[in-house]
Amino acid sequence: MRRIVLSIALLSVIAIGASAAVKATDLVYYDAREFPILGTVCADSDHPFWRLPDSLESKSRPELFALGKNSAGIAVRFATDATAIGASWKSLNKFNMNHMTPTGIRGLDLYVMLPDSTWTTVGSARPLQNAHSTRTLIMQNMRKEMRDYMLYLSLYDGVDSLYIGVDSTATICQPWFDLPSRVKPVVMYGTSVLQGGCANRPGMVHTSILGRMLNREVYNFGFSGNAKLDYEIAELMATIDAGVYVIDALPNLKTPEIKERMEKFFRIIRDRRPTTPVIFVESVIFPIMRHDQETYETISEKNRTLAEIFARLKASGEKNIYYFKGEDILGDCYEGTVDNYHLTDLGFTTFARNFYPLLKDVLKE
Repeated sequence: MRRIVLSIALLSVIAIGASAAVKATDLVYYDAREFPILGTVCADSDHPFWRLPDSLESKSRPELFALGKNSAGIAVRFATDATAIGASWKSLNKFNMNHMTPTGIRGLDLYVMLPDSTWTTVGSARPLQNAHSTRTLIMQNMRKEMRDYMLYLSLYDGVDSLYIGVDSTATICQPWFDLPSRVKPVVMYGTSVLQGGCANRPGMVHTSILGRMLNREVYNFGFSGNAKLDYEIAELMATIDAGVYVIDALPNLKTPEIKERMEKFFRIIRDRRPTTPVIFVESVIFPIMRHDQETYETISEKNRTLAEIFARLKASGEKNIYYFKGEDILGDCYEGTVDNYHLTDLGFTTFARNFYPLLKDVLKE
């Protein structure tokens, strides 16, 4: 009899808890376009979550412009005293890959600012598997207290529309603090790795990790398989009054392409921004290179070619240019990839930690 009574009591508690639980459909939703959108030149356009503006469509390769619609590195800033937060968004492509989580590809990732102005994860928004649109709860049962938040958008898909949900009693408004700082942002150009392949969630690509470490806005111009030193991308990057430009394109290039295009790509930026620092990054030394000799020779040749170009620029009197060696990207972190080439969260964290000292010093100068 006692067991029956306890069971009934337990079921009653569960039922009460379930009835009190917040659902995504209970929230009140606000258009994310009403809040600051970081990491894109398109924030004030008809496509605020794209990375490349409409004006480049006629100038760019179709595959490159399509990747420009991916929202890698873009984040929305807001403040709220909500006890529950959710999101409702529509993905452009309903894209999937066999070596990256759907949350990283087309999900969302929420961070909160702590009292010391650092950032920490709150929760991620996982997309529905077989639908373009998702509405989901990210966090609930929070203390009612005004906090600043940053919501990272999908890495390998585009966000067509986005609404932030809060409980009906909450206030949601513009961020209280201008952090990450939008003055002299970091502008980074590169390959599938820089776009975020294959982070588990959007906030874990190294460009976003570095943004939180520096508390500075970062523009992610990573184009999977398409970092071909397209000159219109250099022109676009140069329109941004950056604190530093980072060129990390070697994995997508062949040696003749590096010789033909690297210096001109750099010159386009330098002509517009004559004193802004530029960091050249070698190809990462992938774990596969410990065994695959052909890959080792290919990547080593490309790194040597970049080093020669950099040395020639320095000899010509070029100032404010810096170099980051591939062997320093992952160091001895051999377990930081998903497929010997693309990084896991461990790999991205390692990359960010190793690159941070140089980036911080360059920005100080």
